[in-house]
Amino acid sequence: MTDFSKILNKAKELEAKMKESQENIKKIQVEGISGSNSVKVTLDGEGEIIKIELSDDLLKEEKSIIEDLIIAAHNNAKTQLKSKTSEEISKATGGFGIPGFKWPL
Repeated sequence: MTDFSKILNKAKELEAKMKESQENIKKIQVEGISGSNSVKVTLDGEGEIIKIELSDDLLKEEKSIIEDLIIAAHNNAKTQLKSKTSEEISKATGGFGIPGFKWPL
């Protein structure tokens, strides 16, 4: 029975670490950049856009170029967010992956 107890305690410990990790992930902010810093997109830990910055020079460009640069900056930020989220999960799990578990990003 002690083995089962140890497993149960480890599971509770992992659950607590994962909850803490989820709270830490919510606090993450990342910035994606494109067009030589002419577009910056900031995402929060849940993948929501919280800020978009466009350089004044960029506003002289064609609409389609601006749209493409916003998409590129968003994708750059999303990649960074996935990386930071993975780092945070690794801290909580000690590098032990959870099979079948995927974060929503």
